[in-house]
Amino acid sequence: MSPVEVLVLGLVGASVFFSFVAVVGFVRLPDVFARAHAASKSETLGALFGLVAAAVVFGVGAETVKIALLAVFVLVTGPTAAHAIVRAATLAGATPWTRDDATHDGTGTEAGVEGGDAS
Repeated sequence: MSPVEVLVLGLVGASVFFSFVAVVGFVRLPDVFARAHAASKSETLGALFGLVAAAVVFGVGAETVKIALLAVFVLVTGPTAAHAIVRAATLAGATPWTRDDATHDGTGTEAGVEGGDAS
């Protein structure tokens, strides 16, 4: 395997990893605010790694200029969309998840802890 192929495989691997982290964030995080954070950070980074891998494969040329423009587009639209979603959720009355939401299950004991001892 050539060094360029190794570099491209590493970049694609990083892209898949950060995209997977974003998906896990969507599934596991408790509210729209945390999920938007996962989308704006991890998925943007995953997309950028994928675009850099494509730029390395194509080399210097018109394709790389187009990929650079796509990268700028991703850098602008991803965080902007996440901000718009969070702002809309805030205006709709959504409140961020807090640790108190997780520790009180309404039974007088802390959720997930037998006997209510949180230590």
